[in-house]
Amino acid sequence: MIQPNLSSRTHEQEIGHKLKLIYNKLYSRFGPQYWWPADSLFEVIVGAILTQNTSWLNAEKAISNLKKEKVLSPRKLHKLKLSKLTRLIKPSGYYNIKAKRLKEFLRFFVRNYQASINKLALVKTDKLREEFLLVNGIGPETADSILLYALDKPVFVIDAYTKRIFSRHGLLKEEASYEETQNLFSQNLKKEVKLFNEYHALLVRLAKDFCLKSKPRCQVCPLGNKRFYR
Repeated sequence: MIQPNLSSRTHEQEIGHKLKLIYNKLYSRFGPQYWWPADSLFEVIVGAILTQNTSWLNAEKAISNLKKEKVLSPRKLHKLKLSKLTRLIKPSGYYNIKAKRLKEFLRFFVRNYQASINKLALVKTDKLREEFLLVNGIGPETADSILLYALDKPVFVIDAYTKRIFSRHGLLKEEASYEETQNLFSQNLKKEVKLFNEYHALLVRLAKDFCLKSKPRCQVCPLGNKRFYR
């Protein structure tokens, strides 16, 4: 568990204290989430692209199709015809768009890094993030998911769940940008891969089970009263 330092709090220390208490509360309730579920690091990358605008369950079905066809490797997917890739990933939704995005990433991955995860991992985080964002269809959330979950880079992933939870608890404005939301964590927590990984996964669990978009289950939420962390 994270031990918050409560002495002589500045505003930043106060925010950091609240973030740590939220983490501790969620970890105590849910335990480790073992995220991202995958058999390989490349599968994590594919999953990060396929899970855009859909549930993980749907992305998982698409990945299962790729495994059955024995094409879940960088070079095999790179060579696979777009029409066949589109058919295989259909369960993920928006499959025409996602097939093209996946192909774009594979083109970048093979051309610049010879389809080597190890070569990707050697690049500095900021530089690699910039490169990812230049790939058509790779936005901040997808880029950061790949950096954190596949490459062990200490980058906090921001999604709609995170914004929803922390705006409701008064730690963010509803209109906060991706960068502003990310800074809330990166500037007030230790930049540790394990912490960022587990924290994000716990937030996803909380949002799916309690902090629902409509009709949130506040009365039985692990965070409960918004004052619990004071």
